[in-house]
Amino acid sequence: MRTLVDIPNDQLRALAELGARSNQPRAALIREAIAEYLVNHRLPPVEDTFGLWGGAAGDGLKSQEQARAEWQ
Repeated sequence: MRTLVDIPNDQLRALAELGARSNQPRAALIREAIAEYLVNHRLPPVEDTFGLWGGAAGDGLKSQEQARAEWQ
């Protein structure tokens, strides 16, 4: 898919220099940069982060009942 992105002139010049040295087109360098960014900024799966305990507590109702039993 094509997309339109505004890139500052200094970054375009740097990409042109890098592309000339590595014999790669600018588009390939940009795709590579995006792929690297996504790997380095990957979010954990939703099932690993959903809720206060993030699945670490096991059965939520059982944990809730145990906590409430301590209050009595």
